[in-house]
Amino acid sequence: MSIDHDSRLRRLRFRAWHRGFREADLILGPFADVHGPHLSPEQLDTLERLLEESDREIYAWIVGQEPTPETFETDVMALIRAFRFEAHAARPTGDGA
Repeated sequence: MSIDHDSRLRRLRFRAWHRGFREADLILGPFADVHGPHLSPEQLDTLERLLEESDREIYAWIVGQEPTPETFETDVMALIRAFRFEAHAARPTGDGA
């Protein structure tokens, strides 16, 4: 049975937001919301495989605490890393300035 793109994306977005490790949720959830609709079917495959891994490992790979296994050193991982910095730069600092 084949799943349509929108259903697949909804499922991936849910999985990205509900990792169980808040730091991973706060990167992967917004990434899936912003970039998910623009990912190719192959990139969605890559994201699905990535989401099968441990939250703490994924987070460590994204922030550079641990080397990323070659299997996951993909264009999707590069997009996630770039998104992390873009999202952080766009976040209000709360300093009232």
